[in-house]
Amino acid sequence: MTLAGYTAIEQEIERLWHEDRPVVVKEVSDAADLGDRSENAAYIYGKKRLRQIDGRIRYLRRKIDGVRPVDLSQMIQHQRIKFGARVRLEDEEGVEKHYRLVDKEESDPARGRISVQSPVGRALLGQTEGDVVTVRIGERVMELEVLEISYGAGDP
Repeated sequence: MTLAGYTAIEQEIERLWHEDRPVVVKEVSDAADLGDRSENAAYIYGKKRLRQIDGRIRYLRRKIDGVRPVDLSQMIQHQRIKFGARVRLEDEEGVEKHYRLVDKEESDPARGRISVQSPVGRALLGQTEGDVVTVRIGERVMELEVLEISYGAGDP
């Protein structure tokens, strides 16, 4: 996981715990004070929302537990594609694509950030410049040539 992704998860946990959760706890408490909880929609919805927040916090904490975040600006240049690499590819139609390989939590294909767990990300790991990889996504099969590999900070 990148340092930016790790920091974003920490910030989400803080927001959920210190901002969202206290508001929902107050709403549930206020709804409970109104009486019959079995037919109180605000109480029922509030409890459901509280479970969702708590579940998300648990998930995020497990996600970063024991993780050593990678500072992309400190990455050393490698000849092979690894996590955090920026890659320039060319598809079979001659169209160039630029990607950064990141964790699934940070994936944003519109911004050129693809998950190392995705079919394209998995196919690219370990490849070198000049390699051609075949990627199957559902019924579609595509070939991508690795034109350039770089590391360090910046967008794809």
